[in-house]
Amino acid sequence: MLQSLLDDTLARLKSAIESDMPPLRASETGTVLHVGGGIARVNGLPGITTEELVRFPGNVLGVAINLDPEEIGVMLLGDSEKLTAGVVARATGREADTPVGEGLLGRVIDATGHVLDHGKPLRYSKRRPVERPAPAIIDRAPVTVPLETGIKAVDALIPIGRGQRELIIGDRQTGKTSVAIDTIINQRDKGVVCIYCAIGQRGTAVARVVETLRRHRALEHTIVVVASDDDPPGLRYITPYAATSIAEFFMEQGQDALIVYDDLTRHARAYRELSLLLRRPPGREAYPGDIFYIHARLLERATRLRDRLGGGSLTALPVIETQAQDISAYIPTNLISITDGQIYLSPELFHKGMLPAIDVGRSVSRVGGKTQYPSFRSVAGDLRLSYAQFEELETFARFATRLDKETRTTIVHGRHVREILRQEEHRPLRASEQIAALKAVNAGLLDSLPLERVADAETALQQSITAAMPELCRRLDAGEMPDSADWAKLLDHAADVVSRLRAASPE
Repeated sequence: MLQSLLDDTLARLKSAIESDMPPLRASETGTVLHVGGGIARVNGLPGITTEELVRFPGNVLGVAINLDPEEIGVMLLGDSEKLTAGVVARATGREADTPVGEGLLGRVIDATGHVLDHGKPLRYSKRRPVERPAPAIIDRAPVTVPLETGIKAVDALIPIGRGQRELIIGDRQTGKTSVAIDTIINQRDKGVVCIYCAIGQRGTAVARVVETLRRHRALEHTIVVVASDDDPPGLRYITPYAATSIAEFFMEQGQDALIVYDDLTRHARAYRELSLLLRRPPGREAYPGDIFYIHARLLERATRLRDRLGGGSLTALPVIETQAQDISAYIPTNLISITDGQIYLSPELFHKGMLPAIDVGRSVSRVGGKTQYPSFRSVAGDLRLSYAQFEELETFARFATRLDKETRTTIVHGRHVREILRQEEHRPLRASEQIAALKAVNAGLLDSLPLERVADAETALQQSITAAMPELCRRLDAGEMPDSADWAKLLDHAADVVSRLRAASPE
């Protein structure tokens, strides 16, 4: 009897153990041959595929990017200090991916989905591969809707459309990030989801950006994806691709998305570092031969989808840093040829205090002009012409002792045009506020004011127009074209504001 009781107990224990055992799964393993510089060389793993995740001891992940017959080159995405030669590496069977979904809005994360803002655990709907094919040509729709930046010089003279790729280029410390951040802030009430992708930035710089977005209530519609300068080059390399996958989720839901890559110079350097460590053949400036392709396949994912696919869009604002204003360097020329135009920020204008330091003559938008509001287009042509004439005359006027009256008038008008294009940082303007100021300066109403009073006149005009002509402002903000009577009322009101300001000015 005792024996039967023991047998029954053993049978129950065996059944319980077997029911709790997880199913066995076959997995490939390899041996780490070398670790250093953010990469690992692994022997084995015969069935691994490119872009597949590899798991190392300590839950460190890497991505297989070199598949040689003798060994596999893996870029590491985490801390590799505890990894040594001889440890086991395991194939995971899945591609490198990133979380996507509405739950990411307002959060600061890295490319793998780790939370960096010390907030609650991340909520997301699914994970998507960081590398995805760009939409086919037949799935793309023309760019027809403007993306308003709130910056007068951009919206009037270098307009951007939703689905466009517009490069922001300039030397270090010329305000490139400020232009991008102002654009994000201006999307507050426009239904555009924004992704700010920081690549190789210092932690303090990213913290300032996050605080600026929070202060201006723009973090609610923004996702910040970060790879700091302390992170391994592999994480810096995949971060813009992961950020684009996050943005594509919203585009494919029929929404409009904006992504800022800040900046792709550091991204190119991270890829160069990886390639040299993996012993790939170097080319020009030690960059590998496919340096153009890594940015082309990234930026080609920005587009506007056809209505049958939801009609969503993804607008890309890549940032690139030049050295000594050399826009003909290797990486800048690559990006200029890939994008649909560029906003060039000049160090000379920056040092003169002309902020934002956008050089209108060297900037261009190859698509956005077709999306520009008719009301903007009506002021942009005269504005660009008068500004171009002024810049040419101002250069020659330095060598002339006597100028005729017409030349002096053109130079005075041009200086007032340049002054009206000044704008405070993080203060984007509505379309009606911009058009009112630009229409007034085009008509020469501000030419009689001293340059230092132009900003006061602009502020007074914008406040007065908003209060006195709310219906016209609503129509301008909606993109409607006023008739000649409305333009006449606007100019009469502007002339009255300027005359009152001139009368109140001390002699």
